[in-house]
Amino acid sequence: MTALNIFVGILLTLACLTDLRTRRIPNVLTLSAAAGALLFHFATGGWSAAGWSLAGLFLGAVLFFPMFALRGMGAGDVKLLAAIGGWLGPGQVASVALATSIVGGAIAIVVALAHGYLRKALTNLYVVLVHWRIAGVRPLPAVTLENATGPRLAYALPIAIGTLVTLWLK
Repeated sequence: MTALNIFVGILLTLACLTDLRTRRIPNVLTLSAAAGALLFHFATGGWSAAGWSLAGLFLGAVLFFPMFALRGMGAGDVKLLAAIGGWLGPGQVASVALATSIVGGAIAIVVALAHGYLRKALTNLYVVLVHWRIAGVRPLPAVTLENATGPRLAYALPIAIGTLVTLWLK
């Protein structure tokens, strides 16, 4: 196990603990993790490694930003993936985002089933898709995070699982 994997593991553990407890991922965690990634890569590999880290950080933010802009995901989730990208780089953060999305969808189905909410979740998904077709891709206030009536998923957990799967398959 490398120092990089240890730092990523600590970051994910802290993010999961706080997100599960409060449904928030604090800025002090995500921003210090991003800064730590840049400093770590600069110290161990110079400017090219820091640039690689910055590219991963940027790509991580870009990959989840659309869901945040549509109010379907919190900013902490976006910043957490960006910090993971800073540690792992652009190639691996793309894999993390894909694995996270698959894991997040599976967990969301399990949570919806456990709360008797699956039918309503599928109806909401249909309504959003119809809204996008008619009005364009923009938030639908009735089903945004601020107005959600169903169970909420602490997305740090799928991000952690997606990251671990990506690192394991590497």
